[in-house]
Amino acid sequence: MQAAKRAAGVLERYVAAQQGARLRLVDDENDEMLELPASAIVVLYQALLATAAGRRVTLAQETHELSTHQAAEVLNVSRPFLIKLLEQGAIPYRRVGRHRRIRADDLAAYKASIDREREAVLAALVRDAQEQGDGYP
Repeated sequence: MQAAKRAAGVLERYVAAQQGARLRLVDDENDEMLELPASAIVVLYQALLATAAGRRVTLAQETHELSTHQAAEVLNVSRPFLIKLLEQGAIPYRRVGRHRRIRADDLAAYKASIDREREAVLAALVRDAQEQGDGYP
C-alpha cells in the first residue's frame, strides 16, 4: 500500500498537467522504456490511489457489459442486493433473454455516486464529533 501511495504521488503532477509520460521499467533481467498516453496515466493513478487505500481495483472497457454476478463483485454486494438496485432503477440495465446486463460505465457512475455520498456522510460525522469534542482533532 505504501508503494502504491508513493507511485501515485509521482504520477499526480502528470495527471494535473494532463500529459503522458515515459516510464522506465527495470527488473533483474530487463530495462525498458514505456511511453504512456495521458489517459493511461489517469487510469494508473486512480488504480494506485485505490490500492493505497486498500480497495480492490477492477478495470472494464466503457462499452463492456457485465453480468449481475460480475457487477455484484465490482460493488462488493450480494447478487440479490444488486438485482434489487436494478429493479428499483438505481442502475440502468438491459435484458438479453432472461439475463440482465449492466454497462460498465453505468456501474462506474453508480459506484462513484455512492462513494461521494459515503464520503459526505463520513465528513459530516467527523465534523459532528469535532464539534462535540469527542477526541477528534
